[in-house]
Amino acid sequence: MAPPADTPGCCDAVFWSRPVIMVLEGSPPRGKGPGQVRSRVELFEAIRRDHRREELSIRQLAGRHQVHRRTVRQALASAVPPSRKKRVFPAPVLDPVKPLIDAMLRQDLDTPKKQRHTARRILARLVDEHGVTAISYPTVRDYVARRRPEILAEARRPLEAGCVPQTHEPGAEGEVDFHDLWVLLRGVKTKTALFTMRLSYSGRAAHRASLSQGQEAFLEGHVYAFGRLGGVPAEKIRYDNLTSAVKRVVVGRTRVENQRWVAFRSHYKSVPASSRSSLAGELLLAVS
Repeated sequence: MAPPADTPGCCDAVFWSRPVIMVLEGSPPRGKGPGQVRSRVELFEAIRRDHRREELSIRQLAGRHQVHRRTVRQALASAVPPSRKKRVFPAPVLDPVKPLIDAMLRQDLDTPKKQRHTARRILARLVDEHGVTAISYPTVRDYVARRRPEILAEARRPLEAGCVPQTHEPGAEGEVDFHDLWVLLRGVKTKTALFTMRLSYSGRAAHRASLSQGQEAFLEGHVYAFGRLGGVPAEKIRYDNLTSAVKRVVVGRTRVENQRWVAFRSHYKSVPASSRSSLAGELLLAVS
């Protein structure tokens, strides 16, 4: 509504009338209008307060707060809203094979960790042993991820332990270990020892297969890895009490190291920094 024409400044601005909303202090907002979004806990609190102060009926409370009378009864019965029921969708393909998957997961309770069923292995067994072809891998994967912790809890087995994130400086640390590797050597399936050195920061690794885990293979693996990775980790390399480096475990962290290994380590500690290089984001420096 515009002001009279003789009002000063009438040509400079236009005034519009707006409805004025007055909210009395202590009264709850009505419904879920603009700017009045409330959680269910706050809604239940308002319903219970109005019922206690004004002794309103269920119908009156439902009309004031614009909710169903069932919601008013729930609020009067408890200050905590009931949890929403999760809708369960039918799974005509998965439901018939759930007992089969559960049986495989229960077999894993007494199986070494590296030999337990993965979702892909379970899917392969369903196809090969039971002729189930209509089920997809994501369906099996999601069910296994949800069901495995439940089976562990039912058997009163501890769940997977949490982990502490580690941080590493570029080129500072590495890890060394041997792993079993089966290869076809001149047409014969042969078990070999795979030497692995992995940089802790980038995860880049060097591998070398040998017929044994002897000290010769251990030292040759280091020489090959240093050349492959472009240098020597600056601070330390972690080992798992390999007999090629450790003769005897004494007390705590005390170890009796192999003398040949001590000489080998001493040689690479004394390599000047000018002969080291940086590669793939790893800063490889001399060991102090």
